[in-house]
Amino acid sequence: MKRKRSYSRVTRQALSLLGKLIRIGRTERGMTAQDLADRAGISRTTLYNIERGAPGPEIGTVFEVAALVGVRLFEYDERTLAMHNARLDEKLTLLPKSVRPSREEVNDDF
Repeated sequence: MKRKRSYSRVTRQALSLLGKLIRIGRTERGMTAQDLADRAGISRTTLYNIERGAPGPEIGTVFEVAALVGVRLFEYDERTLAMHNARLDEKLTLLPKSVRPSREEVNDDF
């Protein structure tokens, strides 16, 4: 039997908020649930789950639906997002590729 994943209250609230913003964006644009689902290439059931803040839908699908109804996920325009992505890519190249647990005991007794 598969164990149900639990999420923190903050995560559940964020999902709920995003779902409500998507529903409001869809409604303000006069789109039916079926219209938006068709444009996003998803089922109405998946859209319903997104709008009610369910954690199951893939993040890319949720981001696409948000973009289709004009919900801005970041306070940046496309050019600024690209610039930030490039900076983060540079930073990631300077960081180690993986992190391993330390085998050394840390002596923090000063």
